[in-house]
Amino acid sequence: MNSEEDREHISVFPRPSTQRGYATHAVHNMPPDLPDRNLYKSDTILQAAVQSFGVEWANDKLSACGAVAGSAGIQEAARLANEHSPILKTHNRIGERIDFVEYHPAYHHLMGAALKSELHTLPWTSNEKRPHVARSAMSYMWYQADQGIMCPLAMSFSVIPLLRSDPEVGNLWLDKMLANDYDPRPLPADQKQAITTAMSMTEKQGGSDLRANTSRATPTGNGREYRLTGHKFFCSAPMGDLVLLTAQTDAGVTLFLAPRTLPDGSRNSIRIQRLKDKLGNRSNASAEIEFDDAIAYRIGEDGHGVRAFVKHMTHYIRMDFAAGAAGMMRQAFNLALHHTSHRNAFGGPVRDKPMMRNTLADLAIEAEAAMWLGLRVAQTADDAQSCEVEKHLNRILVPIAKYWNCRRVGAVTLEALECHGGMGYVEEQPIARLYREAPLNSVWEGTSAVMGLDVMRAMKTDGALDSLIREIAQAKGANRTFDKFLASLEADLVAHTSDFEPQARRLMTRIAMAVQASLLIRHSTSEVADTFCVSRLGDAWAHEFGTLNVPDTVMKKIVDRAS
Repeated sequence: MNSEEDREHISVFPRPSTQRGYATHAVHNMPPDLPDRNLYKSDTILQAAVQSFGVEWANDKLSACGAVAGSAGIQEAARLANEHSPILKTHNRIGERIDFVEYHPAYHHLMGAALKSELHTLPWTSNEKRPHVARSAMSYMWYQADQGIMCPLAMSFSVIPLLRSDPEVGNLWLDKMLANDYDPRPLPADQKQAITTAMSMTEKQGGSDLRANTSRATPTGNGREYRLTGHKFFCSAPMGDLVLLTAQTDAGVTLFLAPRTLPDGSRNSIRIQRLKDKLGNRSNASAEIEFDDAIAYRIGEDGHGVRAFVKHMTHYIRMDFAAGAAGMMRQAFNLALHHTSHRNAFGGPVRDKPMMRNTLADLAIEAEAAMWLGLRVAQTADDAQSCEVEKHLNRILVPIAKYWNCRRVGAVTLEALECHGGMGYVEEQPIARLYREAPLNSVWEGTSAVMGLDVMRAMKTDGALDSLIREIAQAKGANRTFDKFLASLEADLVAHTSDFEPQARRLMTRIAMAVQASLLIRHSTSEVADTFCVSRLGDAWAHEFGTLNVPDTVMKKIVDRAS
């Protein structure tokens, strides 16, 4: 066998014929990759919302963030980071235990870009008006790029008020947590440019019930230092420099911070047992971990860990999820619109077919309503310190927005996937990754049932129901369908004051849609607001996308506006 024959036998792919071309394989009518674009400057709806909430001061920051998050380079990094999932290295080559998670360089690129955009620090460092709204707009854009990195970013964002609440321990790490930089090196915090946070609350037997956790912490006698032993069923982003967790002390469930690397440079006794093989969120690592007499530092009061966690962190994470889920819906719409605009069938672009236009218009108003809800919730976080009504709204609307937006993103991504036809079911298409990602935030940081319990407690506060009704009623008189729905909702809420829990999901759904409708009436176009009201609040929607019962000219205006 000669060398030419050798090459023919070992070739992976057959060589093209030299006799004739492959005219049958000419590629046409296939949508190109999404273009390099600025997610802020290209989104006039988001810009309008930023102006409505009075945070125009952030335009330059948001434009810079949108340029990075929407760039072709970030899109490619997101693809690579998800195709090359993190790998657990329990030992080094000579058998020493290292408990190291190895990420693809693309993941580190994504993390660095997002952290440098001030995504985790803006509300805590800015003196401008409503920085939480500006930060939520950033999160809305970054969720369109990659969802995996948003896990450690949400935790690093939300841990800062917790650190500030207890300076004795928090100040050990606060400055490095506030740095707009990224340093993945496994070094002690004082030797790094910046640090990030991991979180590990859940245990096998407890789930959402943190009081059922059995991990145990014993004081060493050295101030706030403890020795901690236990097993955690989920640890999000286990390569974070700090691991936030709960453990039992003699006083009850208590909150702790465990550094991954100790001040002398040695590894803390945090064993990564395995990485979870997750449905989505593949660029990010989630692990089961063991604390084997690990060093940890109590933060907050002894025995009040759940209260400290809820007070200082939980609301901010859930708020981030509400904005992030809206961003995912916007990206799902973007992908559906891009595909159908560049795909021809039956004599013209698929986008222009009447049934497809109905579907795209439906997706567009769903995504816009979610965005307004997410940013309105952020406004309550900004204004709660100075306004009792906003404080009530923050307490009620954060879990409602987390529940509703995170539930709706699954339906939106599924419909957007179908807009791609068979190609949408192939992993090469970005919509496939987005679809797998969609369920995560519904189950993380409190399921829908947990959100219902939270809303039930909030509604029992004096003045809470009145604050909610006044917020929704700001749009009263502008749409008859809305007015009828509001009257029905108010009666419904009063009737179920004492038995809210069995009706929680139904009532939260109605509240969410009423708030969305009110916001759209006040801030969006008449086409979007009226179509939302007649479909979601009336009886002219079949509860499936693409079933709007409005004139085709109205649907065209909605799609063109969202484009």
